[in-house]
Amino acid sequence: MSEYAASQKSALKLKGLGSISAGKRKKKKDKESKHRLEQLATSQNDEEGKSNKTYVDKRTPAQMAFDKMQEKRQMERILNKASKTHKLRVEDFNRHLDTLTEHYDIPKVSWTK
Repeated sequence: MSEYAASQKSALKLKGLGSISAGKRKKKKDKESKHRLEQLATSQNDEEGKSNKTYVDKRTPAQMAFDKMQEKRQMERILNKASKTHKLRVEDFNRHLDTLTEHYDIPKVSWTK
């Protein structure tokens, strides 16, 4: 019993909690933050009126031609894929697998047979 005589026999105290009844403290909102929010709201309304200007494309002619060709090629790919049915795709895949060499097959494990 002498080993346990020096132990403390009180409730567990946690750091940063203070008293149990205090609970969490709520942060008070600053008057400045309210004022900033009001300014942002009014500035956004002003910008919406000013943003009715037309969009100016800043790309070079080469960039525009590149984007146009990319869209054209993408549409061709989509139409090509959409033209085949699932059955045709499976048949093409099987034909492709038939043309492959036996290199990818699983090798024999037993050397005795």
